[in-house]
Amino acid sequence: MTATSAADFDVDPIDELRDLLEGGSEARLRAFLDGIQHGSDLADLLEQLEDEDRVRVLQLLAPDDPALAAEALAEMEPDEHPEDSLAALNAVQIAAVVAELSDDDAADMIGEMAPADRDRVLAALPHQDAGDIRDLMAYDEESAGGIMTAELVTLRVNQTAAQAIDEVRRQAHGMDEFYGIVFVVDEREVLQGTVSLRDLVTADPSTSVRELVQDPIAVVLPETDQEEVGRVVSKYNLTIIPVVDGGGRLLGGVTFDDVIDIIEAESTEDLFKFVSVSAEEEVRGGWVDAVRLRLPWLFINLLTAFSAASVVYLFEDTLSKVSLLAVCMPVIAGMGGNAGTQALAVTVRRLALSSERSGTPWNVVGKELLVGATNGLATGLVASGAAFLLCMATGANVLLAVVVLLAMLLNLTVGGFAGAFVPTVLERLGVDPAVASSIFVTTFTDMCGFFLLLGLATELLL
Repeated sequence: MTATSAADFDVDPIDELRDLLEGGSEARLRAFLDGIQHGSDLADLLEQLEDEDRVRVLQLLAPDDPALAAEALAEMEPDEHPEDSLAALNAVQIAAVVAELSDDDAADMIGEMAPADRDRVLAALPHQDAGDIRDLMAYDEESAGGIMTAELVTLRVNQTAAQAIDEVRRQAHGMDEFYGIVFVVDEREVLQGTVSLRDLVTADPSTSVRELVQDPIAVVLPETDQEEVGRVVSKYNLTIIPVVDGGGRLLGGVTFDDVIDIIEAESTEDLFKFVSVSAEEEVRGGWVDAVRLRLPWLFINLLTAFSAASVVYLFEDTLSKVSLLAVCMPVIAGMGGNAGTQALAVTVRRLALSSERSGTPWNVVGKELLVGATNGLATGLVASGAAFLLCMATGANVLLAVVVLLAMLLNLTVGGFAGAFVPTVLERLGVDPAVASSIFVTTFTDMCGFFLLLGLATELLL
């Protein structure tokens, strides 16, 4: 049978699947599932089903095609809680599906279960598999140890090329995934390096593996943060990076497909933080949960907004005499906030990529200050022209155009400076710059914008 993706069905596959689950025969449902050859397609369908229907599909697949069931569970988004569907299966079905999961995926999934479900699932597994999964679950889930797989092909340095080829064949046969990277260890399991399959098959059969081994390009410790792991893998274009303990003993490896998931998860988390939304909020979560997670940040924003508004109160007399200032205030503050947000996004991205940690991050602050000043001059000229026309139309003092120009120039300069300075300082203090930067930058540019506009107006117009 040729491979079929969910997009290849004539009828919307989710509608057909729902119909089959509601009233179709089991034979037709099995035939439908047989037409799905890739776990990601099945994962897309499962995510659109109710929990009980997900379990029914997995119960059908577990005896006949546990590999597809396992792949679908691994491909599901974490906030869809695939672990709940796995825990709902019986012991035999659980053992069949988990046997097809990579050990790191199994550890992640089982680690998310309630303690009672976790114990029941582990009890359904072979003793060795359960022990391996428990070992992985002991690591922080966002560390290299928490995302590594222990399924590696390893050779001894004292083996010959002929022995090594037989050993690679034996070990790879029982693995779910093999990326063609062979690790070489000594008798104490200390990593010596890697050897390529090409070198093994082209070498003289009697050649020692010791002569073929190459030093590892990079290694990470089990406690290394997953974001740092992703940076190293991306930097060196690695397929898999070895994880070693403090003594250099090989513990496992982090594969590039896990790194892709890490990058996606970290990007999503940073995006949520950037707009002051908790990463815990789920797409399918209820409105009560959304309110609970968002409201604290809104209260913080409310306090900072009052702080910015207090500046306006200081210039109450100026506003009463030059009413057109009320029209210009949101323009100056908004443009400064936009400039600050632009600088903030670029700086946070640079910090996330570590491109400035080993260099001179203050050069970035200087650059953003210059960018803000240049943009402030350009937009200030346009805004002052509009203010001049407004003054001519209303008979107001045309010096208001000069006030607008200066306020725009200075506030965008402040915005560029704050957008780069705040996250840089927070990073140096050990605070995630994506979490708190936007609130500080927005408040700062609002306060400065109001103060500059009203202060300059007080000096030049009154």
